[in-house]
Amino acid sequence: MAYEQFDLIEEITRNDGSTYYEISNIDQNGIAELAADNGMIKQVRILVINIPRTKALETYEKYINKTYPLNTLMDEQFWEHPSWVEWEKPKGPVREAYEMVLKANRIG
Repeated sequence: MAYEQFDLIEEITRNDGSTYYEISNIDQNGIAELAADNGMIKQVRILVINIPRTKALETYEKYINKTYPLNTLMDEQFWEHPSWVEWEKPKGPVREAYEMVLKANRIG
């Protein structure tokens, strides 16, 4: 799979009504919309688009690209077995980078 760059922040509402923020891109937002349509999450909404490329964003982006298989809406196997995975944000540099991106974009 190709490396994906992130350029937006979205708010995900879980089925239990709790929410969290995700740094993502339009492909992954499409996956989230499909997950909402299929009842895997309650809803997704884009909060900020075209977020600036920063060192913190690149740190988080590299972690996600290395850790998770990022499906696209063009992947046939995704359509056969759609799923939703909430990305972990481990303590340390990854969590700090995630929080820095949110703060820089006035989220949270």
